[in-house]
Amino acid sequence: MKPLINILVLSLIIITISAGENLFVQEKSNLAAEARKQRDAELNSYYSDKQLGSFIKEGKTYFRLFTPNAVEVELVTFKNVGDTEGEVHKMNRDKDAVWEVILDGELNGLYYGFKVYHDGDEIGNSEQVLCIDPYSKAVATYNTYMNPRKSIVYNEEYDWEDDSWIQRDWRDLIIYEMHVRDMTVHPSSGAKQPGTYMGLTEDGIRGGITYIKELGVNTVELLPTQEFGNIEIPYKDSLAGRFNTWNPYERNHWGYMTAAYFAPESYFAENWDSLNWNKWMGKDAKQVKAFKDMVKAFHKEGIAVIMDVVYNHLSEYELGNLKEIDKEYYFRLDDKGNFIAESYCGNDLKTERPMVRRLIIDSILYWMKEYHIDGFRFDLGKLIDWQTIEDIIHEARKINPDVVFVCEPWGGGYDPQGFSVRGWGAWNDQIRNGIKGENPFDGLGWIFGKWYGNNSPQRIKSYVNGTLVRDSLGLFQKKEHSVNYLESHDGYTLGDFIRIGLGDVDPHSIIKNVDEHTKLSPKQLKLNKLGALFLFTSQGITMIHSGQEYARSKVIPHNIKIPDKEKGHLDHNSYNKDNATNYINYEHVDINRELFEYYQGLIELRKTYDAFRHAEYENIHFIKNNESLLSFGYLLKHNKDEFFVLFNADKKIITEFILPEGKWEVIVDEKKAGSSSLAEVSKKYKLHPSTGAVLRKIN
Repeated sequence: MKPLINILVLSLIIITISAGENLFVQEKSNLAAEARKQRDAELNSYYSDKQLGSFIKEGKTYFRLFTPNAVEVELVTFKNVGDTEGEVHKMNRDKDAVWEVILDGELNGLYYGFKVYHDGDEIGNSEQVLCIDPYSKAVATYNTYMNPRKSIVYNEEYDWEDDSWIQRDWRDLIIYEMHVRDMTVHPSSGAKQPGTYMGLTEDGIRGGITYIKELGVNTVELLPTQEFGNIEIPYKDSLAGRFNTWNPYERNHWGYMTAAYFAPESYFAENWDSLNWNKWMGKDAKQVKAFKDMVKAFHKEGIAVIMDVVYNHLSEYELGNLKEIDKEYYFRLDDKGNFIAESYCGNDLKTERPMVRRLIIDSILYWMKEYHIDGFRFDLGKLIDWQTIEDIIHEARKINPDVVFVCEPWGGGYDPQGFSVRGWGAWNDQIRNGIKGENPFDGLGWIFGKWYGNNSPQRIKSYVNGTLVRDSLGLFQKKEHSVNYLESHDGYTLGDFIRIGLGDVDPHSIIKNVDEHTKLSPKQLKLNKLGALFLFTSQGITMIHSGQEYARSKVIPHNIKIPDKEKGHLDHNSYNKDNATNYINYEHVDINRELFEYYQGLIELRKTYDAFRHAEYENIHFIKNNESLLSFGYLLKHNKDEFFVLFNADKKIITEFILPEGKWEVIVDEKKAGSSSLAEVSKKYKLHPSTGAVLRKIN
């Protein structure tokens, strides 16, 4: 028995020691957590209302930077953009961690940056990274993958004439999501300054604003136009432990890598065929005037301008931004001090910090006041804390009560309802997935004659009404919070989704004749029209992506020299391609002219009859079709107008609807759309498979 007793005693001793060690580790962990909490509270206590950045006042030029963790900050000024050595000015810190220096003279056009030193840094080190001013009004960039930049003191007046915001009920918005460069860089646009702010608003050309006016939309949403990192890590090279195996183009074309939140992207003001490497751009700050000229030109045509903004993270690869200014203050970090990256872009801003919140709000108000921007679309909105979301819209509405705020309601979570109760609009992924499907392989939706996921006739009715919370699984308090869309810059275009979903195109096959490939088959045309008709007759905000109106296909050119294994294939993530994959080819509009004119007609319909925008929930009455669950109609009444909207997504069955008493004029059928009468009917109306119609009662 003694050996057994000894074993038991020893086991008790080991258990006791182990328990003691665990308690010690737990206590140590608790102390560390408490220390982090106290440190967080200490940093959150810093706040200042002082004007930040560079500005000119009473014959002097002020420079201010907020950073609580710096031990010393130097302003470095440069006479020429390419100078590697500049004049150093020591900055002084106030009690609120704002560092300041004031120089004599109105130094408009001066290049500058900050050298920020932290504990352990060698003060005065010539190799210390030069940081741009987070409040830079204009920025010059040297085009390498590290994107070294210099801020520019900017203080020039601009004549807005009588321009102001386009103030429009959100329900009336018809948004055209587009990329500034892509709209005019293709030769078919006819632009003399292709790919620029200036080219976008040229008169007498095929593309740009002329085309947008022809289509008829009333709002453009610009993919990111705040100064951003254009270039990624050299292909098959590494930086900070990242090895570029994914991007042989070494480009960030879409712009979701913001570098400066107050400065317009300078690349779009340079009349280059493509990005010039190892050269300075934006050095003359002409991008500021060019951007304002563009906004004013759109406003003169009654077209509002919304900006796509990225306040959830900063440019990932470059040096000389908030990461070097004050990493601990500006970013969300893990217990080891590493960046948290729920954005999947390397670093997430700590928006809940008071001075980060202020930076975001200041930026929004600046673009509203200085650039007359009418609204904003927030990338990965769920990564921004709720107080900041609430404060943004509250402060912005003081300036323009009709300012538009919409977002992606995901990123670090998913909560369209949360945005809606705070007055924000959000992209409605439910209508997108329910109508076209989640993916073109095994996730096809209603236009294909299928039910994706939890979709059903009841869900379809909810989408017509604005996907309201009063309906089962609804998302929004008000229909004007629902941004209804079937295509965006992300994923396959709607045209390609349909090409693949019908089995007409293998996404892995090589496409050499893009013109021939682009031309829609009769079945492809039907499904494009059916989806568009549902979109434009649903209550809420309407959004289309550029090229959707002619079933644009994103084909990676098969004959480029870039070592892209996907050459010749369809692209579903074209963020990095400054080439024909993304460019709007206006010759393709002619190839699919019937679809373009159908979109034109639907836009005209929606603008002419506010029933499709303002009808009350109680005035939309659904009619079942007994021949197919995929076929339905609804009576729509608003003011003196009465419509009968009909859909048949069944792939095989011709469905027949009994019409209410009276005469009806057909204003949309399977061929044409608009506000003019195409035919008069009574008693019955038949729909062929995969088609729809809109009938208006003749009073």
